[in-house]
Amino acid sequence: MRIDILTLFPEMFTGFLDGSLLGAARASGLLDVRVTNIRDFAEGVHRQVDDRPFGGGPGMLLMPGPVVECVESVQCEALSPGHLVMLTPAGRRLDQSVVEELARHERLVLMCGRYEGFDDRVRQTLHPDEISIGDFVLSGGEVAAMVIVDAVARLVPGVIGDAESARQDSFSGAERLVEGPQYTRPREFRGLQVPEVLLSGDHRRIAEWRHEQAVTATRQRTQPINQPQRSMP
Repeated sequence: MRIDILTLFPEMFTGFLDGSLLGAARASGLLDVRVTNIRDFAEGVHRQVDDRPFGGGPGMLLMPGPVVECVESVQCEALSPGHLVMLTPAGRRLDQSVVEELARHERLVLMCGRYEGFDDRVRQTLHPDEISIGDFVLSGGEVAAMVIVDAVARLVPGVIGDAESARQDSFSGAERLVEGPQYTRPREFRGLQVPEVLLSGDHRRIAEWRHEQAVTATRQRTQPINQPQRSMP
């Protein structure tokens, strides 16, 4: 699978892509991740990529020219232009089902915004898939791109040595359950014991217990933290 990342700060991805699972996947040829600097497509001595918004307002916007030219140039590097993703707070919310959808593409092109975001003509020209990783503010799309790369890479065949591990992860499978508690050695730690069922060797009972724990964990996760108090009649 090939993933292209378009950013103003390519240096942010060096350690992330070279380490651990992703580094091994790239070294083995399972994953081809390339980072392109949007500023390389800017004009003028100062390579300007941003400017003040028309109509006033705080901050700066990414100009459409450098961004669109960067995207079109990168798309032409392979036979398939790839599935274009704009990382933006206005996009659809990323969850495991969206990750699985993205993983079915042979190529992804991820656009990382900065400052106050993109001039809207970028969206109107390129028609990207707009995705948000959550309702909070980041300094740019680089961290969001890392989230997508890491989540998608786990679903590329061969990247994880044990494919069953990916299938049992939280939010995977038809029920989209949070994974329940897990235990390893020692059997006892500061008075806390490993549940006996996990030591029984009965795989059916263990599977049932794990499913029950996952359902419980998912239910607890979806409950509001502060329940409203009802007044007495």
